[in-house]
Amino acid sequence: MLSQNWGVFMQKFVEIKRQEALDYHKNEKPGKLEVQATKTLNSQRDLSLAYSPGVAIPCEEIARDPSSAYEYTSKGNLIAVVTNGTAVLGLGDIGALASKPVMEGKAVLFKKFADIDSIDLEVDSSDIDKFVNCIEILEPSFGGVNLEDIKAPDCFIIEQKLRERMKIPVFHDDQHGTAIITAAGLINAFHLTNRDINKVKVVCNGAGAASIACVELLKALGVGNDNITLVDRTGVIYKGRTEGLNQWKSAHAVHTSSRTLEEALVDADAFIGLSSGGVLNSQKIKQMKPDPIIFAMANPVPEIMPDEVRKVFPKAIIATGRSDMPNQVNNLIGFPYIFRGALDVRATTINEEMKIAAVNAIANLARENVPDEVSNAYGQDKMTYGENYIIPAPFDPRLIVEVSAAVAEAAMKSGVALKPIENLNIYKKQLARRLNPTASMLQMVSDKVSNIGKKIVFAEGEEERAIKAALIIQSSNLGRPVLIGREKHIKDTAQRIGLEGIGNLEIHNAALSDKNKTYSEFLFKKLQRNGYLFRDCQRMVNQDRNVFGACMVAMGDADSLVSGLTRSFNDTLNHITRVISPKNDKNIIGMCMIVNREKTVFIGDTNILERPKPEELADIAEKMAFTVTKLGYKPRVAFASFANFGSPFLPSTSSAREAVKILKTRSVDFEFDGEMSIEIALNFNLMKKNYPFCNLSDEANILVMPGLHSANISFKLLQNLGGGSVIGPILLGSEFPIQIVQMGSTVNEITNAAIFSAYDAL
Repeated sequence: MLSQNWGVFMQKFVEIKRQEALDYHKNEKPGKLEVQATKTLNSQRDLSLAYSPGVAIPCEEIARDPSSAYEYTSKGNLIAVVTNGTAVLGLGDIGALASKPVMEGKAVLFKKFADIDSIDLEVDSSDIDKFVNCIEILEPSFGGVNLEDIKAPDCFIIEQKLRERMKIPVFHDDQHGTAIITAAGLINAFHLTNRDINKVKVVCNGAGAASIACVELLKALGVGNDNITLVDRTGVIYKGRTEGLNQWKSAHAVHTSSRTLEEALVDADAFIGLSSGGVLNSQKIKQMKPDPIIFAMANPVPEIMPDEVRKVFPKAIIATGRSDMPNQVNNLIGFPYIFRGALDVRATTINEEMKIAAVNAIANLARENVPDEVSNAYGQDKMTYGENYIIPAPFDPRLIVEVSAAVAEAAMKSGVALKPIENLNIYKKQLARRLNPTASMLQMVSDKVSNIGKKIVFAEGEEERAIKAALIIQSSNLGRPVLIGREKHIKDTAQRIGLEGIGNLEIHNAALSDKNKTYSEFLFKKLQRNGYLFRDCQRMVNQDRNVFGACMVAMGDADSLVSGLTRSFNDTLNHITRVISPKNDKNIIGMCMIVNREKTVFIGDTNILERPKPEELADIAEKMAFTVTKLGYKPRVAFASFANFGSPFLPSTSSAREAVKILKTRSVDFEFDGEMSIEIALNFNLMKKNYPFCNLSDEANILVMPGLHSANISFKLLQNLGGGSVIGPILLGSEFPIQIVQMGSTVNEITNAAIFSAYDAL
């Protein structure tokens, strides 16, 4: 039984998140997927190649040699994400159509984490044979099939039949993905507690698809057949039991006198929970061996909360399915990279050897020295292999390399790879280049500020978008939002659009605040020698929300400031900088992050300096390099120009050349060079071919633009034409953290700006 507190928690969670989730899926383009062309189609010639008559030629080649489909089509990098909607998350049998948002989400994860294209297929049939026939005849379209959210025991039968009939990988992630991550975590837990996998006693509560897959994989790894006790709703699955069994459960029946979960737990080393929240309590786990291993993976409420376990066994190793607790058992650690490795060698199946290879790769990765970006993803200063770190973080950038390569190698060794990889080291480098680091960066920033409680001022607190962003920050524990505005107006707006939680927000009316006198005196002291009288300062504090909010931050009553929705960037900045100055008498600059499918590039200065002098260009490079390093990237700076290293040698390119000379005198610890054109800066092969002397070790990821016009126009072109994501501008170099959004910013963009401001305040 769940406690009353958990019920309250879930009710609050649903209230806060429902509209946000609906808006996320509805706004801009409905859904989470779209199709993009990989080839140009800009002329009659392109059309003749893409379609008639040119398309006939690859068709003929594929008819002659079916394997060439992998060379001339997207088949080799295309996964079908398939369900019938009979066991969707915690929602149950909601039908094929209602499952589509989940399947689209799965496809997005494939793309974001492993650069695998996916199409979601919702098959409206619970008839096993119809379902199997439907997927089987689609084999020519795909390189692999990911089965998802299909009820047991149907999922066992469906997977088995498809694997027998199809010559491409078929993988039921609910079963095998969960089993692989669980097994990896248990291996490390056994290692840390000096337990022999061949002798451990394991109890698995829940006998669905995931549980049975866990049991089977653990046995394959060395756990004795009689050392795993499987428990379902009826009780222990023992030899001789007839009630509520099927062939898959019966296969794991054991000789035991235990009939209940509590009896089975006596002297157990490990508990695996894939059942219901709250089924365990302190009394039950007292029967286990000292320092037990508890994997309570029911979501969102575990079988037992970690703090309850700690009261009984302070040194227990605990894992859950939750992202807000250590040792999250998350399938995302496995399935994208397992398929990546399988596709890259054209594996005909995902066999036991490949699963075990994935288990060992994941387990070994957790034991390696943890890089900073992984620690950041967990929101901690430094993570080391131990009781709170037995499973890699989902955003660990090493996963795509280590797991995919291990799976590919296992496929080759076991004889199921049709296209073996000749050089695994080269392959690993190729895998690393596939990774889009943006997701991990954004997650790192969010996790770093999570639960810290930085106070974030939304200067335009009466704006609907600001209110929504503030509530997201509050409900996600990413900070303590403060709205500047008239309290009644803010609450009326929130009520009108149906927002919950507004009563918990801190609201300040600048005109009525008891801080006015203090802030006015502070501002007068700062501006009195710039022609301002005290009454001028008092009027600004009373009437200008940007000034009032900036005073809050400058005087330590808040940590950061977000504004820009109702005024131009320059107007907003001018008002804020009356209170908050640039750091170290340098310049505040704007930086934008440009992300497309292949690379991430930072551009600056996008907002402040019209025509930077060489010294200022060097400062821009330093500020950006520092921030980019802090975000988890290795900075490589290119001073952008229309010229390349003096060709043509014109006065307008001299500032970039001088900036390079200045940086050389500063002994900075990042790579830089220039002047160079964009096509050279972003194409390493071309760079090294034509300019082998260039100091960059790879393509540039920081572009220092020669002027405000080029920088601002560049990022706004990309922002409006599409083809990638634009994050920013992110302001750098202010005395206190401030972020100014564009007037047309979405709620998501405002929220990101607030998170960055809180991160800057750490």
